[in-house]
Amino acid sequence: MKKLALHWKILIGMIVGIFFGLWMTSVDGGAKFVGNWINPFGNIFVKLLKLIAVPLIIASLVKGISDLKDISKFKNIGLRTIGIYIGTTVVAITIGLFLVNIAQPGEGISEETITKLTETYANSSSVQSKIQEATNQKNSGPLQFLVDMVPDNAMKAMSNNKAMLQVIFFTIFLGISMLLIGEKRAKPLKDFFDSLNEVVLKMVDLIMLFAPYAVFALLANVVVSSNDPDLLLALLKYAFTVVGGLLIMVIFYMILVSVFTKKNPLWFLKQLSPAQLLAFSTSSSAATLPVTMERVEEHIGVDKEVSSFVLPVGATINMDGTSLYQAVAAVFIAQALGFDLTFANQLTIILTALLASIGSAAVPGAGMVMLVIVLESVGFPADKLAIGLALIFAVDRPLDMCRTVINVTGDATVASLVAKSVGKLGEPNPKEWDDNYNEVK
Repeated sequence: MKKLALHWKILIGMIVGIFFGLWMTSVDGGAKFVGNWINPFGNIFVKLLKLIAVPLIIASLVKGISDLKDISKFKNIGLRTIGIYIGTTVVAITIGLFLVNIAQPGEGISEETITKLTETYANSSSVQSKIQEATNQKNSGPLQFLVDMVPDNAMKAMSNNKAMLQVIFFTIFLGISMLLIGEKRAKPLKDFFDSLNEVVLKMVDLIMLFAPYAVFALLANVVVSSNDPDLLLALLKYAFTVVGGLLIMVIFYMILVSVFTKKNPLWFLKQLSPAQLLAFSTSSSAATLPVTMERVEEHIGVDKEVSSFVLPVGATINMDGTSLYQAVAAVFIAQALGFDLTFANQLTIILTALLASIGSAAVPGAGMVMLVIVLESVGFPADKLAIGLALIFAVDRPLDMCRTVINVTGDATVASLVAKSVGKLGEPNPKEWDDNYNEVK
């Protein structure tokens, strides 16, 4: 009997988790049971993925750079990566603005719904913290994100998953320095990182054995902790506008893959699907990064020289799904609260959302924080910011899950494009957790 593919196992886990969560909402004490006895397994899974993210980035990036024979190749990879990331982000924001201006979801929101949403969320600690974080970010200098990229303590940076750009900076610095001391002197350290890279990738394979059960737990908890259904229904038009834009981005990625890499786009999505499903379940590009790297390298055929740089950088600065959401959310809030946006304002949204996505790596809760920055850039009244965030807070979690899928898909697409452009897109070479099991059993 043919073994069921991993993406089908994860999909089954997601579907069962959703139905189990719906059932638990009708059971007395069901939400508490899920929170106490089911959700912890999902949290453990996410923590395991985050646990190996930094070691994987360090080992993979050092290996990728140290394997380069010509240091100018790294410059080419870097410039192409940043250029394509900026291009796809501008496309995402433009699609979002185009759709929200056509659909005008904010025009259908009643005063009663606005009042109810404001009463429910405007004064919540989460909304207020996002506004405060955005204020702190806005008050920092224009080059603060460059300052934040450089760590003053490498070990401290490695102990914080939110300092991913600092880890990448240190690792690139280390890898280039290894190249400059010559292959003979660098060999002992290179062998160590090569071995570490293999070990961490094997850890990814082992963790993924637990993935179907983990997504069951995560989705069940999302369902039982969902907000007022009436408020969710009131925001359906807004939610569908965001999701519609995200689906167009998937089509855009498929066109890029088909035209520039000559790969079958449906095959590409199939190979990437376990990472996409995990991105949906965890709402975290950083947590999904180890799986994304494993799928892109082993199942799509991107060389480690490319994937080890493009994917970690993408997980921190490339937020196509989030940028599209910000464009839709900003205009939706303006429409609902009667704030007129000129064409110049919408151009400002494109520029601000682009810059915010690049400089947001050190900001926790990036999506909402970036949205506040975008709204302030077009002169949105400060006293209405909390109300604006409250309007979209009820559906933020499910939309966050959807936009994280797009973020991950965008990272993988750009990795494939860059790899093809530098001749580093080869044939897939998938590995299983038990490939070497016979040697040790």
